Amino acid sequence: MTAEPATGQGMRTIDRALSLLSLVCTAGEISLAEVARGADLSPSTALRLLRALEAREFVRRGAEGLFTAGPYLVQLGAAALSNDSLITLARPAMQRVAAITTESCYLSVFGAGHTAMHLAIVEGTQSVRHVGWAGRSIPLDGTAVGRVLLGEAGPDGYVVVAEGAEKDVTAVSAPIRVASRVAGALSCLVPSYRVVDPRDLVRIGDCLVAEAETVLAGRIAAAGATR
Repeated sequence: MTAEPATGQGMRTIDRALSLLSLVCTAGEISLAEVARGADLSPSTALRLLRALEAREFVRRGAEGLFTAGPYLVQLGAAALSNDSLITLARPAMQRVAAITTESCYLSVFGAGHTAMHLAIVEGTQSVRHVGWAGRSIPLDGTAVGRVLLGEAGPDGYVVVAEGAEKDVTAVSAPIRVASRVAGALSCLVPSYRVVDPRDLVRIGDCLVAEAETVLAGRIAAAGATR
């Protein structure tokens, strides 16, 4: 069975919907008036298309009327990233972090809106360990991974936040950089009772910094060798 090509009107509708979706994703949060103006559409037309996208969970409208990327779009993005080389490249470093520190190691990137998303985890070896947050989004504000993604890593190269996103959990996070841009973060999420000694946090932080630097090193070296 051969799919029929879209008509001219159908193509215009698809093009408009994709333009709106792009504007929402780029802005993070955007009002109906702003997105309609950006797509050069009337507010009524933009709203009709956005409601169709909202029904399929490609966009979401918050309590203040602002549109953000919806859960299905974020899920699709996570699925696409799971097939991308970042997770593949980061996995050996994450495994080394988990082995050296004995704590669970997460790979995270920017999520929808003002959030970070945990893409993957390598579990630690402790009997009590942090698990279950792969695919979950957390706020950028007040979290170690959020501060790292926003470029706020301190002079030691990592950030420590106690009880930022979860009670009784301390997070240590370091950036994965491409040139000067932060492409992601490696983090250890640790039960706070295990890191009462500041030296434990330094040990974890130094390990994350060292391993984060290795994530893209192989790809960059390989790219240089092929030129």
